[in-house]
Amino acid sequence: MAFLTKKKIALAIGLLVIGGATAAYYSKSKTPVVETPRFRTAAVDTGNITQTVTATGTINPVALINIGSQVSGTVSELKADFNDRVTKGQVLLKLDPTIFNAQIRQADAQLSSAKASLRLAQATYQRNQSLLAQNYLSPLALDQAKREVDVAQANIQLSQAQLARAQADFDNSVIRSPIDGVIIKRTVDLGQTVAASFTTPQLFQIARDLTKMQIDTSVSEADVGSLKEGQEARFVVDAYPDKEFNARMRQFRLAANVVQNVVTYNVVLDVDNKDELLKPGMTAQVRLLVGNRQNVLRVPTAALRFRLSDEEIEKQKKQAAAGKAGSASASASAATAADAPQDDDASFRSKADLARSFRIYKLDAKNQPQATDVKIGLSNFRYTEVVGGDLKQGDKVITRAIVNGQEGGM
Repeated sequence: MAFLTKKKIALAIGLLVIGGATAAYYSKSKTPVVETPRFRTAAVDTGNITQTVTATGTINPVALINIGSQVSGTVSELKADFNDRVTKGQVLLKLDPTIFNAQIRQADAQLSSAKASLRLAQATYQRNQSLLAQNYLSPLALDQAKREVDVAQANIQLSQAQLARAQADFDNSVIRSPIDGVIIKRTVDLGQTVAASFTTPQLFQIARDLTKMQIDTSVSEADVGSLKEGQEARFVVDAYPDKEFNARMRQFRLAANVVQNVVTYNVVLDVDNKDELLKPGMTAQVRLLVGNRQNVLRVPTAALRFRLSDEEIEKQKKQAAAGKAGSASASASAATAADAPQDDDASFRSKADLARSFRIYKLDAKNQPQATDVKIGLSNFRYTEVVGGDLKQGDKVITRAIVNGQEGGM
């Protein structure tokens, strides 16, 4: 009797173990398998898009005058320095006047000598006229006397010109400011010799008005088509990283600059510098506003650059060939995702249509990538406007692939 009781207990324990294992197996088999995400996606939405053209430029005064010297000499007086505000006609420096005074005295002496020669020639001519009337002198001698008078008059004019030139050299030895402005550069010192033999030496640089500045930028040839005079711009400088300044495009210069086969154009922007925070020579990072759209359908710009890998394309083809559920839709998805060539009419389509057409990938109802062609409008580094194609708000577009838990290339 005791043996039968133990046998029943052992049988009951065995049944419990088998039942628990069976329940655990069925419970595990019914647990849904969570598929690891293969793509990073973003939702198509509506919003604002602003397109800008970026460029780097240098801040310069609107009017910058280089002050030189027409004569050579030694600086004897220096009356202006860096950052000095000067007025028109103000003396900036003087050259040693010793040589110039000597030249003036020499020219004045030559003029006096020429005047004396004229008086003598005129007296001789008058006497010869009386002698000719009395037949004591030939007409040839009278003509020679008249010639001496003309030569003396010409010598006076020559001496007067030399005196005027010597006086001009003396006046030019005093360097004056031609405008009202601020001295931003000085290249001479007291006692330095200024040589003006072949080229005019640069002594000072004067900015007319530092409250009005300009930015000289270089813009790529690919961006000049969207530029127009009067466009607004904003820029920053390293001296004030937390402050943005406003500017306005004034001029697009037609002269192209070619450096290593890269073509750029000079674009000039006007800047109001009433606080004089901006200094000449600062480097400005400029953003020109060339387009703005409000409440448009947009996708992340990264979605335009994404392409399926060869492994992903092969995987979709194998799934389609295996005849799984929904094979028709899977086959269509694989066919469109394989980047099949478009209709062979590219040569008959306009270049604008080709340039604004892109293929992007969105997730279908089974989270499989499906290619769709779209036409884009305005674009920047974050968002791109969608103006045509089979996309609607809320669709999930692929921006990156996830490989082994990490985001891979586009």
